[in-house]
Amino acid sequence: MRIHCRIVVIAICFGVFLLLYFLGGNAADEPPLREVAKDNDFSSSSGLGNVVSVKIAKHSQQEPQKSQKQFRPNRKELKISNRGSNVNAKLRQRNEVGRTRSKVTKAEDVMHLAVVACGNRLEETLNMVKSALLFSVKKIKFHIFAEHDLSSQFKKGLSNWPHPFSSKFEYTIYPITFSVGNAEEWKKLFKPCAAQRLFLPVILKDVDSLLYVDTDVIFLRPMDDIWKFLKAFNSTQLAAMAPEHEIPKIGWYSRFARHPFYGVTGVNSGVMLMNLTRIRKTLFKNSMIAAGLSWEDLLHPLYQKYKNHITWGDQDLLNIIFHYNPECLYIFPCQWNYRPDHCMYGSNCKGAEEEGVSILHGNRGVYHDDKQPAFKVVYDAIREYPLEENMFQQLFYPLQTKFLDTVNTLCGRIPQVFLKQVEKTMKSIYESKIVRHIRPPPK
Repeated sequence: MRIHCRIVVIAICFGVFLLLYFLGGNAADEPPLREVAKDNDFSSSSGLGNVVSVKIAKHSQQEPQKSQKQFRPNRKELKISNRGSNVNAKLRQRNEVGRTRSKVTKAEDVMHLAVVACGNRLEETLNMVKSALLFSVKKIKFHIFAEHDLSSQFKKGLSNWPHPFSSKFEYTIYPITFSVGNAEEWKKLFKPCAAQRLFLPVILKDVDSLLYVDTDVIFLRPMDDIWKFLKAFNSTQLAAMAPEHEIPKIGWYSRFARHPFYGVTGVNSGVMLMNLTRIRKTLFKNSMIAAGLSWEDLLHPLYQKYKNHITWGDQDLLNIIFHYNPECLYIFPCQWNYRPDHCMYGSNCKGAEEEGVSILHGNRGVYHDDKQPAFKVVYDAIREYPLEENMFQQLFYPLQTKFLDTVNTLCGRIPQVFLKQVEKTMKSIYESKIVRHIRPPPK
């Protein structure tokens, strides 16, 4: 009798335990099912969790009268659904992080380029813009300062380019303005409107950094490469230019200047990289007062003091500024501002001989006469290149062929100086468009 009583008690306890187990199991299993059902709304997820959640949803629609206690998926399905929901959550988190990073990258990837065009400089400026876009990787924002009569012509010229090409840039056209002094005096300081470059930090207050170039500049490699010099600035440097000459004996400033200038040979301002934020914040040492002056407050007094002693206008004023503030200037090699002076008296730019010309500066009007045919050949090749055509066939090969006619000139006798960077850049562009699928070797 006692044995039978013990068996009955054990059976009752076991039954109660099973009942509590099933009730607790169902209650614990319900939240993961709801969580999986929510995850099914995200189209970006295609894991096993969706498959399970769809099955559960269908089953619940077929049996609406049954309670949740009667429906018990097995433990394998629950593990799969939980794994799927975790994957979905991770994917959503990665997507959100990716979107945030892409926004930051897009903002950082825009480069700013400024140019000033007056008189008959429309074609030169459009050719400069074309060369910058042909090779550059990042998007470019152009700041074009032009006379009123040229504004509509710039809009027309820039709007005629095909869409895939035009999507690489945006532009703003500004009137010629001078914040201090006599506007007519500034306009006639050197070449028409060239002094406008001095006022870029004052006008472009929302721009942190930019590259200024003259209209007669041609890019032979990506603008991205010279843009990287901004990161090479130390804590005091706020602008970068190339030397006016490499050899003091033939340098203009070292022989003829009647005013202070930077270093031994002076600097050329046809290609000038600027951190505008630093320029606006700096007080510049000068020869007029003991205290430092801001950029805007410095320009007009400096011009008034030296206007009877300067020959090259705004470039001379920049040389005077950096003569008294040499710690503010970064010097980049001559191949980033390669001019006829580097070859017409014999080759004197070692960087161009070794690496090739990076930026060609056709001052002295050499793009439009026959004095330096090597420069004119490059200018004409860029101008005549039909956009979206094969760059090797329609640009590089004609350029090589035309250079054969210049080998008897001082600047054309070393054609590799002009062609090396063009070839290198076009090869990198071509290789970037090729997707190679490598199959693993058979075992």
